[in-house]
Amino acid sequence: MADSTILVADDDRSIRQVLSQALGRLGYEVRATSNAATLWQWVSNGEGGLVITDIIMPDENALDLIPRIQKIRPDLKVIAMSAQSTLLTAVRANERGVFEYLPKPFDLNELIAVVERALMQSAPDKLVSTQSQPTDELPLIGRSSAMQEIYRVMARLMLTDLTVLITGESGTGKELVARALHDYGNRKEGPFVAINMAAIPRELIESELFGHERGAFTGAVGRYAGRFEQANGGTLFLDEIGDMPMEAQTRLLRVLQEGEFTTVGGRSALSANARIVAATHRDLRMLVQEGVFREDLYYRLNVVPVRLPPLRERVEDIPELVRHFLRLSNTDGNSRKILDQGAIERLKQYHWPGNIRELENLIRRLTALYAEETVSRDAIDRELPEISQGNGALGLGNNSDGLAGAVAEQLESYFSAHKDGVPPAGLYDRVLHEVERPLITMTLNATNGNQIKAAAVLGLNRNTLRKKIRLLDIPVSRKKQRGE
Repeated sequence: MADSTILVADDDRSIRQVLSQALGRLGYEVRATSNAATLWQWVSNGEGGLVITDIIMPDENALDLIPRIQKIRPDLKVIAMSAQSTLLTAVRANERGVFEYLPKPFDLNELIAVVERALMQSAPDKLVSTQSQPTDELPLIGRSSAMQEIYRVMARLMLTDLTVLITGESGTGKELVARALHDYGNRKEGPFVAINMAAIPRELIESELFGHERGAFTGAVGRYAGRFEQANGGTLFLDEIGDMPMEAQTRLLRVLQEGEFTTVGGRSALSANARIVAATHRDLRMLVQEGVFREDLYYRLNVVPVRLPPLRERVEDIPELVRHFLRLSNTDGNSRKILDQGAIERLKQYHWPGNIRELENLIRRLTALYAEETVSRDAIDRELPEISQGNGALGLGNNSDGLAGAVAEQLESYFSAHKDGVPPAGLYDRVLHEVERPLITMTLNATNGNQIKAAAVLGLNRNTLRKKIRLLDIPVSRKKQRGE
């Protein structure tokens, strides 16, 4: 590389100073500017061996500038940053072939590591640009650090065919992630086919997935193209993969290993040309230990894991989510509504066992049932259950939107998903798993992270509580109390 100077473009003076000083201490020569025009002039003159630029500049959007840079200097790597940190920003930055995209505020050590990696490589890792631009409607919402990491991972995955395993509690938006990977990826012209393992009778899973031939079984009056065949050239979303029967797991493993399958009753192998995205709210590692999920299939699916955080771990995203759901509700013919700051703060204090789905339902209910244009904290208090700590117990209130209501709703979905009215096997363990995590999380929050007190409230041995915290992957933090 003829010129190892690092060109920095950012209209924030403090960021220019920080980068100039930090990179200068490492021995790099740095030139910094506050506008895109000067950056373009330097690049046009052949200066610089690496560009670090903000996306939103006062005179030009860097997403428009980057393609021009690449046209005249295809080997010049660009690191892009933005405070407008949405999924679309990350996707569009990667579509333009940036070496790396970093949301603001960035970690300085991480940026330095990216700079060193970029300068070590002789050619940029370019991503193939899609022919059409994605729409402006955001499939995912949130600017929290947890969501930023998800955006970055997704942006890298968009234009690949890697198998993805999405995990997270019910209502966290797993299908939204799967659809975004498809709609913004190189298979977006193909079909997006989804199948929910928990909603299909066990004896029909293989037929639904792989199809069947006429006469393969009683009732097979004609040939049926299964979901793999329907998803040819596109994406197959296997939702609730943890509920897949062992027999179907074996056939799915063969498809992932060999890239082909046979229909039920068929003899000829068919090519499988679909990207696999799987999702589950269950702990597949625990299912592997219990012997109900194949370990080899788990590793085949878990090529790229994406964990969606529950809403209680990203409460800073609640105001933006509320605005989004209000916009959706206001277009349904309802009068325009807003939530005052007191209402927003109350929403941030709630534990959200039903996650984003519960928040969306709450906003729809508020817009439909409340006549006031401004929704206050009092209205939220009437709709959300209270957490009581009286007498060392954890009260859930009488509101049906509480934990008990969430369990009842989940049970109803299990039964309604099966025509014979019989839910899949393991219902007790499944519901227990879904109840335990939010219940333990609520108790830890109520006791300020004190596991001794939480164990006493729950009636558990302290070692048992610790084991459950570990198995359920519950984040634990504790503030020191005076006198401890």
